[in-house]
Amino acid sequence: MLALVVLIAGYVGYVAFRAAQPFTLPAPTGPYAVGRTLFDRTDETRTDPLAPTPGMPRELSVWLWYPASPGPGAQPAPYAPDAWAGLHLGGLAGLGETGFAGVHDHAFADVPAAAGRFPVVVLEPGLGFAAPQYTALAEDLASHGYLVAGVTPTYSANLTVLKGRAVAATKAGNPPEFGAGDLHGAQAQTIGDRLVGIWAADASFTAAQVAALDRETGLFAGHVDAAATVYLGHSFGGAAALEACRSDAHCAGAADLDGTQYGTVVHSGLAKPMLLIGGGHSCVTGTCQPAGPSDQSDRDTARALLSAGTAPAWCYRISGAEHFDFSDYGLYYLAAPIRSQLALGPIDGSDALTITTAYLTAFLDHVSRGLPEPLLTGPSPYPQVEPQPR
Repeated sequence: MLALVVLIAGYVGYVAFRAAQPFTLPAPTGPYAVGRTLFDRTDETRTDPLAPTPGMPRELSVWLWYPASPGPGAQPAPYAPDAWAGLHLGGLAGLGETGFAGVHDHAFADVPAAAGRFPVVVLEPGLGFAAPQYTALAEDLASHGYLVAGVTPTYSANLTVLKGRAVAATKAGNPPEFGAGDLHGAQAQTIGDRLVGIWAADASFTAAQVAALDRETGLFAGHVDAAATVYLGHSFGGAAALEACRSDAHCAGAADLDGTQYGTVVHSGLAKPMLLIGGGHSCVTGTCQPAGPSDQSDRDTARALLSAGTAPAWCYRISGAEHFDFSDYGLYYLAAPIRSQLALGPIDGSDALTITTAYLTAFLDHVSRGLPEPLLTGPSPYPQVEPQPR
């Protein structure tokens, strides 16, 4: 018994030590320094059906990463400032997870934008997630010359921050049975179709708000190329990205990272280029060996989407990656009991994001700038990548 107590105490001490160790996110691979700013916006044209109080307008928090020209005295942007620290699992820091105060990113806070005009990328997180949990991905894309607007879906995210105040999810915004994957078939489709329309409207509203910055006095005047907007999302955010692109005439393309598709776009298809990237066992690219009804439904949905589409589509799976590996979760230190409960694969988290951002950058360069990108059509330099036939 004494030996067991000593062993447990030793492990708890080790976990506390590891969680307190600072670490730096993977360095962006593009030529630009990265800036970051935060702002809240209210869509007065929409009454929020997810809010706990009826009749409220839809309010959103937007994190904007961008190509920057930091001058002397530029300050690093904190990873999860103020109330955003509540994004920790359980809302508590230090319990087997890297403390956010020790996470060092590469962005500078509110510095001038770099010279030039840059296409807009709207990034939507997975259900329950928030924009800052995709910082590594967003910084890398911004370093390649993109304005990356991460919009957190209010009342669907476990936590967002509006005007300095932490706001939690509601049952309408994150139905427990839907978020847990307990629903399949027609029931899941009904909830997913309803919710994806709200998220898609969030994405298109955010794109319009970023486009408006080009005409306003401030950091981004003259820097926004609003003629080419790409929608990008992870998990349910990927479904919203596809649906937003379907209805936006300015959309140049959409990318879905491991997200089951919902909404009108599934059967109408997409008339713009599309990128689907899934984990090693994912069926969201339309090709897999289903392990159960949920997988079969995902596969059939993706096949319907791809069959109805009229523009080029590229589909890949990343061997060894699972659902959370497309976020910053693959980079944090997580105690083994916690990690085992999350959808993280055996792939190194940094490798998973390096591969993901390489393909995203190639896709963005191709659809928004018209550049030829052999990575999309040629052999992959990454052995973990499995191209999927349409």
